[in-house]
Amino acid sequence: MIEDLFKRHPGNPLITIHNVPGRAAAVYNPGVAQVGDETVLLLRVEDRRGMSHLRVARSKDGEHGWRVAPEPLLEEGLPEWPHEEWGCEDARVTRIGESEWVMAYTAYSRFGAAVALATTTDFEAAERLGVVMPPNNKDATVLPEQVDDEWMVLHRPAPGGQEHIWYATSPDLTHWANHGCVMLERGGPWWDGLRIGMGAVPIRTDRGWLLIYHGVKEVLRREIYRLGLALLDLNNPRKLLARTTEWVFGPREDYERYGQAPNVVYTCGALVKGDEVWMYYGAADTSVCLAKARLSDLVEAAQALSDPNMLAAGM
Repeated sequence: MIEDLFKRHPGNPLITIHNVPGRAAAVYNPGVAQVGDETVLLLRVEDRRGMSHLRVARSKDGEHGWRVAPEPLLEEGLPEWPHEEWGCEDARVTRIGESEWVMAYTAYSRFGAAVALATTTDFEAAERLGVVMPPNNKDATVLPEQVDDEWMVLHRPAPGGQEHIWYATSPDLTHWANHGCVMLERGGPWWDGLRIGMGAVPIRTDRGWLLIYHGVKEVLRREIYRLGLALLDLNNPRKLLARTTEWVFGPREDYERYGQAPNVVYTCGALVKGDEVWMYYGAADTSVCLAKARLSDLVEAAQALSDPNMLAAGM
């Protein structure tokens, strides 16, 4: 059944403020990478001022024994990076080489929310590439493989209140062009009618790039964040092949329904282990959790819950 696609980890939440050195207000929305025999999470840690930075956590099995670094990997408020004055947030981590990863994250400041990139080879230090998409823009992720010898980013600009998922391409991760829209918010009463945005880094499957994306609905002036699925063409990711008309994972447990942002499940990263997808997600903008699903089931659900009549319009 669709409700049972994702199984929540019995130990949820896996990481809370009690696991973070220092005085944290919340920890949530981690990106994820497999580095050797360790699972690495890039946590968003919000301090008691309200500012966020990105900090590394490591675990041998990806479930227990998390070791959270004492200092940030990407710190907000550095004078040489004014567009990160108020925060480095919600990183998606894409492996782009044998031992290199690119991190797409939100740089937040008085100028608005912008897309920034940084690279790392060890998650001990990072090299900033700077802002690559100006405000207002966020929810960016770099595709794990090049398309026609160029990198592709999926991102969510917000011009005039419309918040759809767009794409752009680059030969060097710095200069981005060839912009276009691949998926639209549905509007009206739809579960993803108010806005949509990328979640985890796209996952390669034999039926296309699997997207786990978030959608937002407003009910009685309160927003609900849920997750849906989509498939993009492997050779031409600008082409939408399938998209669930229903959400497949939403806030249910108390740790997802109550917190800084009630009724929010929000993912920035997932790992594929055999035919299993380990999805790490933020719950209520307060803690870090894990849910697992069979990859084959997710692909089948993306196709089974898709409406071919809506796809041509990006819906």
